[in-house]
Amino acid sequence: MSKTIIQIYEIQTPGEARAMIGLGVDHIGSVIASLDDRHNPVIRETVSVVRKMGAVSSLIPLYADPDAVFDTLDYYRPHIVHFCDSLDGNGGSSVDAALQLQEAVKHRFPDIHIMRSIPIGQKAEATSEAVLALAARLEPLTDSFLTDTVIVGKTGGADADQPVNGFVGITGLTCDWLVAAQLVAKSRIPVILAGGISPENVADGIRRVRPFGVDSCTCTNTVDDNGRPIRFRKDLARVKALVSETRRADGMTMDQS
Repeated sequence: MSKTIIQIYEIQTPGEARAMIGLGVDHIGSVIASLDDRHNPVIRETVSVVRKMGAVSSLIPLYADPDAVFDTLDYYRPHIVHFCDSLDGNGGSSVDAALQLQEAVKHRFPDIHIMRSIPIGQKAEATSEAVLALAARLEPLTDSFLTDTVIVGKTGGADADQPVNGFVGITGLTCDWLVAAQLVAKSRIPVILAGGISPENVADGIRRVRPFGVDSCTCTNTVDDNGRPIRFRKDLARVKALVSETRRADGMTMDQS
């Protein structure tokens, strides 16, 4: 078994990217939060630093307009483009539109891999049938999946109070790992486990889900005086602990093989 890939979001500066790579992070994730301000020279330098240091850059555009996405990818040239827009119709894109965009990206940028977030509810709120059906539709035009937690409303659909409306992620909550494990077992492409991944639970997540990689954002951020995570600011000690716990889990998994 190869080592579990470690991906960390939201890294927006070259200095923080260097620090993450120095701690042993494999994939460095950055976010383009605004369509109007999509040309950010600092983030472009961050992507360049990641490439020069031999790590993998992953970029999330928080918009799905095709021309804007193409312009973004041409400007930054990341290794991976990560789409995390909600696909359930509640403020997000339709699956057909998502597939059309991914097909166009593959045609225009064959060297850029496509990662797609698969929304999974929290424990006892997720249904494997819906998750696996969505993944099956997306898989032919996707290079890797990332499981992430979606807040489920009373109707059973995605709640309108997601942290970023119309998108999946940064809830700080774990998804149903049983469903995530089923996705790993069924998928023909790599699956990264995300959603509330922290130094405290990453080893258990690897043991139970057996993903290709793990991803952390909210639970490795610094916190304010009230204990609330601060976006775009990483806690280096927590990232270091997550890397250590991931490698410890890798060793345990290899011993059990």
